[in-house]
Amino acid sequence: MLALETSTFRDAMARLGAAVNIVTTGTREDPIGFTASAVCSVTDTPPTLLVCLNRASRARLAFVEGGPLCVNVLSAAQQALSNHFAAPNTMAERFAMGHWTTLATGAPVLEEAVVTFDCRISQIVEVGTHSVLFGVVEALRIHETAGGLVYFNRAYHALPHTAP
Repeated sequence: MLALETSTFRDAMARLGAAVNIVTTGTREDPIGFTASAVCSVTDTPPTLLVCLNRASRARLAFVEGGPLCVNVLSAAQQALSNHFAAPNTMAERFAMGHWTTLATGAPVLEEAVVTFDCRISQIVEVGTHSVLFGVVEALRIHETAGGLVYFNRAYHALPHTAP
């Protein structure tokens, strides 16, 4: 089998739609966070998810030091917040947008998130250019009426809220 070109792989992955998230650690007084679409469920017993974080990220050290990990799933109305956290803003500038509280772990929780998964990091696996962070969910909060925000083909797309 021929080796894939990096650009071809990236083009193919751009067509794998994903929820847009703000992933946080630290505390409300010293918050750290970044925008991520590489988040997924691992297992429901115990409830565990994973987050992929570029090893070159300036936020990485705070996560690998063994603290909390909070995944805040963004709503259709929060595209600007996603871009704000993806830009080269300071952490203080990033957290100036939105309303932040905490749940069980003390990590910053976005009040307006569609759903929040408040986790403790249980394991970190280094794979190529990324660290894969596994988080065991200690608390969660769901907003029943918000639609979602996905990233597909290098663009944001709003998902409407639908009743279960």
